[in-house]
Amino acid sequence: MRVSEVNGGAMPSMGRETAAQALERELSVLFGRARSVSLSLVARVHPELDSASYALLLRLDDCGPVRAAAVVGLTGLDKSTVSRQLGRLEELDLIERVADPSDGRARLIQLTKTGSARLASVREDRRRQLRARFESWSTDDLQSFATLLGRLNEDL
Repeated sequence: MRVSEVNGGAMPSMGRETAAQALERELSVLFGRARSVSLSLVARVHPELDSASYALLLRLDDCGPVRAAAVVGLTGLDKSTVSRQLGRLEELDLIERVADPSDGRARLIQLTKTGSARLASVREDRRRQLRARFESWSTDDLQSFATLLGRLNEDL
């Protein structure tokens, strides 16, 4: 039985070390499940897409047209990794390089129509699935969970 299932979902009183171990276990389960879901979503965008490039595609969709050099700063990845991933996304016709309207010599990276449509479809399905999974949660619980996840993400 998982700790979160004890006392109808209420966490029993425990020491800090026990709580930290329970959190570690639950995060491990969550990350494993997230990886599994992510891999199935990646394949729906394109069967030859890898999960790292999928993450980059999500980032590009969120930020809109951007110079390749800015992608390095957005992702925290090294230039060669970003270059390789962008090249792969371009080969799969998921992104394209277009002229920068503010500087005709520079190029911007943006999703192609195909990339944008496939990603939008996958994201909508994912949102629908998440809404269904959290349907029984109260709005307060959702807000608390989002706040705590945000705090975790900031600390990581």
